Amino acid sequence: MIKQENATSHGLNKTRKSFAEKFAALTSAFKRVDENFLEELEEILILSDMGVETSAYLIGALRSKVKQEGIEKPEAIRSALTDIIAELLAGDAPNYESPTVMLIVGVNGVGKTTAIGKLAHRFKTQGKQVVLAAGDTFRAAAGEQLAKWGKNANVPVVKHHEGTDPGAVVFDAVQSAKAKNADFLICDTAGRLHNKQNLMEELEKIDRVIGKSWPEAHRTNYLVVDAATGQNALVQAKAFMESVKIDGIILTKLDGTAKGGMACAIKKTLGIPVVYIGVGEKMEDLIPFDADEFASGLL
Repeated sequence: MIKQENATSHGLNKTRKSFAEKFAALTSAFKRVDENFLEELEEILILSDMGVETSAYLIGALRSKVKQEGIEKPEAIRSALTDIIAELLAGDAPNYESPTVMLIVGVNGVGKTTAIGKLAHRFKTQGKQVVLAAGDTFRAAAGEQLAKWGKNANVPVVKHHEGTDPGAVVFDAVQSAKAKNADFLICDTAGRLHNKQNLMEELEKIDRVIGKSWPEAHRTNYLVVDAATGQNALVQAKAFMESVKIDGIILTKLDGTAKGGMACAIKKTLGIPVVYIGVGEKMEDLIPFDADEFASGLL
C-alpha cells in the first residue's frame, strides 16, 4: 500500500505543483473564504483541466460544505476540497471473475499496447493465466510490439500477419485462451482506421466475435486515455462509447502532465470510473486507481 501511495503521489507531481503554486497565491491573497475566493478557486480548477462543468460542480459542493461546517480560513479549503474530490471519484475496485475477456480500446498513441503489457504483468504476478490477442492488425508492427510486452510479462500472444481481419485474430485467441484455461484474455484493438466509422465498425465486430465464441466469459471493456490530451479525452471517450460499452478508464502518462484533473472530468461528465493509472515506464507503474490516494496526491 505504501508503494502504491508513493507511486500515485509521484505520478501527480506536475499537477500538484501547478495547483499548489496557484492555491498558495490564492490563500495568501484572502484572509477569509468568501464568494470571490471561491470564484478564483474555480478558475484554478478549470486550468488544472477539470473542465468547466466539473469545476462548477466541485465549487458548488464546496460552497455547501463551507456553509454547513462554518469554514472561514482559506487554508482549511484544501482538506475540504480533497474530501469532495475523493467522494466524486469513489467507485468499486474491479472484481474480476475467471474467465474474463478484456477489450482494450483507444486512439493511437495513448499507450494502449503498453497498458496491456503492464496489465498482463500484474495479473501474471498474481498467479493468473493470461493470453494476449494482437487485434490491432492495421498499425505497422503493432503485433510485434505486443509480442515484446508478452515476452517481458511471460504470457503467450496470439497474432496474425499485418492487415489480417482482427476478428479472426480475436477468435483464434479465444480458442487458445479456452485451451489454456486462461483467467484473462486481453485484446488489443486498432486505434485508427481509414475513418471513424470504419474503426467503430471493427470494434463492434470484435465485440460480437467475443460474445459468440465465448459467451460464458465475463466481459470488461477499458478505454485507454492519455492524461496529457486534456479535455480532448472526453471527446474520444464519447466516440468510443457509441460503439462499445466502456466499463472503466485507464489513464496513462499521468507522470508527464499537469492535467491530473482529467480523472475528475471523466467521472463527472461520463460517469465512467478510472480503474488504473500509469505513473511511469516500469512494468509495475500501472497501478489500481484509489480515489482517496488520488485526491490527496492531486492537492
